[in-house]
Amino acid sequence: EGQLQEQIERLKAKVRAKVEHPFHVVKNLFHYRKTRYRGLTKNTAQLFSLFGFANLLLSKRHLMRAHGINPSC
Repeated sequence: EGQLQEQIERLKAKVRAKVEHPFHVVKNLFHYRKTRYRGLTKNTAQLFSLFGFANLLLSKRHLMRAHGINPSC
């Protein structure tokens, strides 16, 4: 029972790690910590744009690593 629970938690951690990376990029690289109310439509559009850019950035890093290029350069 303990080993099964550990495997389940490990699977959850893998998913959580993949989901939390875009949040890290938006908050730390794009400096989007707080939002002011400009209307739900505008705030939603801004968040969709930021997460889209975050996904592009993460994809670029993944592709650069796959080709043997250091992405931090």
